[in-house]
Amino acid sequence: MKKMISLAILLMLIAGMKAAVNIERVDPTNWFVGMNNPTLQLMVYGHDIKTADVSTTYPGVTVKEVVRLDSPNYLLVYLDISGAQPGMMKLNFVNAGKKKTINYELKSRTMKGADRKGFNSGDVLYMLMPDRFANGNVKNDDVKGMNTYKCDRTKPSLRHGGDLTGIRQHLDYFNQLGVTALWFTPVLENNSPDDNGQSSYHGYATTDYYKVDPRLGTNDEYRDLIADAHKHNLKVVMDMIFNHCGSFHPWLKDMPSRDWFNEPDYKNNYLQTSYRLTPIVDPYASKIDQKETVDGWFVPSMPDLNQKNPHVIRYLIQNSEWWIETAGIDGIRMDTYPYADYDAMAEWMKTINDEYPNYNAVGETWVTEPAYTATFQKDSKLSEKNSNLKTVMDFSFYDKLSIAKNEETDGGFSGLNRIYNSFVYDYLYPNSEDIMAFIENHDTDRFLGKGKDVKMLKQALALLLTTKRIPQLYYGTEVLMNGTKEVADGDVRKDFLGGFPGDSRNTFTKEGRSVEENEMFDWLSRLLHWRQSNEVISKGTMIQFLPHDGVYVFARQKDGKTVLTILNGTSKKVSLDMNRYAEVINDAASAVDVTTGKNISLKGNLILEPRASMVLDY
Repeated sequence: MKKMISLAILLMLIAGMKAAVNIERVDPTNWFVGMNNPTLQLMVYGHDIKTADVSTTYPGVTVKEVVRLDSPNYLLVYLDISGAQPGMMKLNFVNAGKKKTINYELKSRTMKGADRKGFNSGDVLYMLMPDRFANGNVKNDDVKGMNTYKCDRTKPSLRHGGDLTGIRQHLDYFNQLGVTALWFTPVLENNSPDDNGQSSYHGYATTDYYKVDPRLGTNDEYRDLIADAHKHNLKVVMDMIFNHCGSFHPWLKDMPSRDWFNEPDYKNNYLQTSYRLTPIVDPYASKIDQKETVDGWFVPSMPDLNQKNPHVIRYLIQNSEWWIETAGIDGIRMDTYPYADYDAMAEWMKTINDEYPNYNAVGETWVTEPAYTATFQKDSKLSEKNSNLKTVMDFSFYDKLSIAKNEETDGGFSGLNRIYNSFVYDYLYPNSEDIMAFIENHDTDRFLGKGKDVKMLKQALALLLTTKRIPQLYYGTEVLMNGTKEVADGDVRKDFLGGFPGDSRNTFTKEGRSVEENEMFDWLSRLLHWRQSNEVISKGTMIQFLPHDGVYVFARQKDGKTVLTILNGTSKKVSLDMNRYAEVINDAASAVDVTTGKNISLKGNLILEPRASMVLDY
């Protein structure tokens, strides 16, 4: 009899434990009143939370909908907060007679959405990898509780210890160089263990969308870095990834719903993306080709999120808004943009544009044909649908320049003719000022490759910084960093010398740079500082001339001022007849070459050294 009573008590205790309301996490961690969209999605996670009922008596807040997903451990709560004021809201969860109340903060916004200004054609973005730039806090190199990893600078594919503190310590350096905006590769938590000598140091395998990776810093340190950057007149662009997350995200261990990911039966039927983006715009594309592009996983360690699920895209949209409001980021770079669902990404951009009309986001659209890239720009007439994406990345410019740098510019299609012919198709873009151009980035060979051809690098930079584009630089170009992906991805993602303990020299300083590095830094810095607040470059019209005798010339003009960029695309000395450019020279007799400070005559013939570049201001 006693055994029966004890068993009954035990069963009652177990039943009570099961009925207890257990809440481990709520995303987002807090929210803001006064947003255009008054609906707030809360993702609640906890053991058997699915069956809980939710209520609140907070003034101005009503529970619109409770969505019970496939997993017993998730609950989506949609609130209408249109009448709410800032404060601590109490949310009540009742499950089988058990009740749990949690506090959830609704905050005031620090500024109106329209007051947030994004990056634009007046900016120059400086892209860097936090892990490879500077280690300002060695204490976060080894973080307990993270999945197994190593911090080893001798291995190009492991973590090297760079962090947000290291970046913050060098904000003056960016001012000295003359850039106006910083783009970090993703800073969110990537809690994946090292795998065969590889790690997620690059940041593209997110495991927590609301937390900065502890090896880089904290959310507070990220916010403080951005605030300090603003004091240095520097904008900060956040790298985001909606297409996929990391395979160690909690969603993989416990999928919220069967359709949270594309191809959820990945263990038995893994589908790799084809990496072919053309089926997305191809009018004759087969369904299987489209599926493989959009639904296939980027790599096995990066599960493909299903943005067609309205709850998934709502989670991601709110996350981007949360970082704008919380950290004050000045723009977004969206990774692998066309791989995600087109309609869902258009919804994301429309939400951002409506909430922050003066903001900007750029999408990575890695196809080298201008017609493809133009299709993805907001208000494109080439697409039946509107992407709402203001800025696209000009992979055509990068591709053509990568080929042209190894060629002689002739009277046909080689060399700088490729650049001319790429710009010819700017009529396809709704807004040619909202195109981001670059000569290299973390996914490409360094422009210098294995060498140090400074003349060609200067030519590429003169072109990049004066043409009708938003320029993006890659860290270390200014001190002649080189490398190729043929060696390893890490070879194009080397540590910035001077940013890490034990470095042999400090290239952040003039004293630590070589003569050649200082010459390159000073040359680029002159050009960058001249470009700041220069509306001829940021807003002026453009006239380009067919390359003649191997020389490519284009003009930017505004309010009676002209900037003439002259590039000798040959390895020979050229005598350039300036009369050919009379329509943009007009009555000007001379100009200042911005790169040297010298006065240059605009009459008669101009002698150009092999691979020379000039930026003439008059």
